[in-house]
Amino acid sequence: MLFRGVFERSLILARLLPQSIRIERICSPVCMRYYSSKEEEKKKQFKIYTRTGDKGRSSLFTGERRSKNDAIFEALGTTDELSCAIGLAGEFGNDAGHKFMDKLEKIQCLLQDVGSNIATPRTKAQDSKLARTEFPSGTVAELERWIDEYTEQLPPLTNFILPSGGKTSAFLHMARAICRRAERRLVPLVNSGDTDPEVGKYVNRLSDFLFTLARYAAMTENKEEKIYRRVKGQDS
Repeated sequence: MLFRGVFERSLILARLLPQSIRIERICSPVCMRYYSSKEEEKKKQFKIYTRTGDKGRSSLFTGERRSKNDAIFEALGTTDELSCAIGLAGEFGNDAGHKFMDKLEKIQCLLQDVGSNIATPRTKAQDSKLARTEFPSGTVAELERWIDEYTEQLPPLTNFILPSGGKTSAFLHMARAICRRAERRLVPLVNSGDTDPEVGKYVNRLSDFLFTLARYAAMTENKEEKIYRRVKGQDS
């Protein structure tokens, strides 16, 4: 179940929770914390499984049901995969004592926003749902500031580098590659008008940030970055 990995559970909760429960945003529209009294918690328990996707179809935030191999679910699944890769890289980074963990956590929250925007086709959704899943402004500029900040601390890039430089760096490179795939999945959705163009720009810039952060992690851990060298044929 691609969508049900993270995004659909968040959206289902948003639709099903009683209005008496106070909803407060932590860092994004979908990455939310739900508060309720102990009595209300006892009254309403949510199961992880719903059985509604057993026939290969799932719901968008608009309520529309589509096949799970639809372009929207492909984009959602890849975005979820990207968040998982960032989380894994973050765990290695935390073990290594890096100070950029708050940035990775914020990015994971923003990827939830990316997911909610993807799951709400802009060409079909009601205004209330469009407003609720609008992608936060200023996020692309923030990534660019972070890229510039870390780039200033890095040696000039004079060769193609291979994913390497220690566990943190290598997993950030893996996240970068997944991010590129997520961007490819987003292109047709942005071009059709179903997904906010800012979402596409954010994911594009995110891959640049992950590349920069991977190099920074290797440098601060004093790990060697392997560079590309042309492999000569046996007959050369």
